[in-house]
Formats: sequence, C-alpha cells, structure tokens
Amino acid sequence: MMRRWPDGSGARAARGAGTAVAARAGLVARGVIYLLVGVLALRIAHTSGGDQADRGGAVQELAGRPLGQALVWAVGLGLIGMALWRLSEAVFGSPGPDGRKGGHRLLSAVRFVFYSVIAASVITFAAGGSGSGAGSTDEQSRDVTARVLGWPGGQALMIAAGVALAVTGVWIGVRAALRRYHRDMKLPDMSSGVRRTVDVLGVAGGVCRGLVFATAGGFAIQAAAAYDPAKAKGVDDTLRTFTATPAGPWLLTVVAVGLVLFGLFSFAMARWRRL
Repeated sequence: MMRRWPDGSGARAARGAGTAVAARAGLVARGVIYLLVGVLALRIAHTSGGDQADRGGAVQELAGRPLGQALVWAVGLGLIGMALWRLSEAVFGSPGPDGRKGGHRLLSAVRFVFYSVIAASVITFAAGGSGSGAGSTDEQSRDVTARVLGWPGGQALMIAAGVALAVTGVWIGVRAALRRYHRDMKLPDMSSGVRRTVDVLGVAGGVCRGLVFATAGGFAIQAAAAYDPAKAKGVDDTLRTFTATPAGPWLLTVVAVGLVLFGLFSFAMARWRRL
C-alpha cells in the first residue's frame, strides 16, 4: 500500500533528492566545459593553432572524442539539471539562513536563465541543429551588441550590461579569494588534505574565472561607448587578448590553468556541496 505524508514531507524529500541529483549533474557538466576551455586556451597560448577556446570549442572538442555524441548529450542534460536546480532555488529557496531572501532568489533566477540558454544551445548541437552550442561566443557577442545598439536607448543599455558583467566578474573573484564557497560545502566531511586541495582549486580557479568575466564586461563597455559592435568580445577573443599584454602568452597560460582548476573545483563541488 502506498504510504501517504499528510504534511507534505514526502513530496519535499522527493523534491530535495531530485534537486540534489540535478545540481550534482549540472556541476559536473559545468566542470567539463571549463576544463576543456582551459585546455583549449593552453593550446592557444603555446601553439599557433586556431582552437576556439569557449563553450562552442569545448563542445566541438568533446564531440570529436570516442562516444563524443553521447558525451555532448550528457553535458547538455547536465546543464538542464543545473538550470532546474537554480529554478528550484528561485522558487523554494536554498539551504542556509539567507536561502529564502529575495536577493538570493533573484540571483538564482538569473542563473536559471543563463544556464537554460547554454543548455539549449548544447542540446541543439547534440541533436544536429543549427545555431548550436558549437557556435562562436565572439560572433554571438558581436551580434547581440549590434542588435542592442540598434534599439532606442540601446547604447546606455549595453553600457549597463557591460558594467553588470564586469561587476559580476569582480564579485566572482572576490568571493573566491575570500573562500565564500565554504558556506555551501560539507567541510566537516572533508579531510584536511582534501580541504586544502579544494581551496587551491576554488581560489585560483574562481579568481581566474572572475578575471575573464570582468575583462569581457570591459570590452562590452568599450564596444557600446564606441558604438562599434566589432569591439565586443566573447570568451575566445577575451582570452586571446591576454597574449597581447606585456606578459605575452604567459598571462594566458596562468588564466588557462585557472580555468582548468575551476573545472576541477566544479567536480569537487559536485561531491561536497550541501544541497
């Protein structure tokens, strides 16, 4: 006979278990993408290859491996899980004292939209569609910038979006440096060695990820101020600009290694995050 839970605890338990599975799958999928983007960026830093160091390049790299189509589907489904997890946080809140606050829910809603778009693009590529996840983020950035600049008040809107992206990058980097992710992890279940390793991955990876976001935001502001969509840059072009600094390819090497570390950190979060 089916057991009933008049207080709804069974439904909450089922929802919690489902959300945990979706979240962990999403974190693994995110880790795969960042790991591959980092590897592709390392190739750019030290070879003359034309690898596309962004989400599209990562998807193409994955598709070229044995069982590549299945792996792309797995990543796409994992990203759907990530989106559903963030939607659950937006609707029901998340663990912790601040999990039900409006600001936290709004941030989860933004993340839901972000990962929904990425998941849709990867799934489209896996299904063999056009306009897929293998498209260049550089082209997408220029197309979006040109479209927004054509709107009434589009220049101001684009500058605001660039500022928001740059601030988000700084926020990501600062939170990583301060190890704010500790609040979300099962620290008592980790040995001291595991915790030190995770801190190296989380701090270095998070700071480099934040640097990429902040730099891309700066280029968006520059494109809007100059009213020139060609100045907008996606992840690939943003990473390539690091080689034009006085540090040359070595700055890109550092950032690329950081992205690899963030990918590994995402795997650690899939294992140790409280959900």
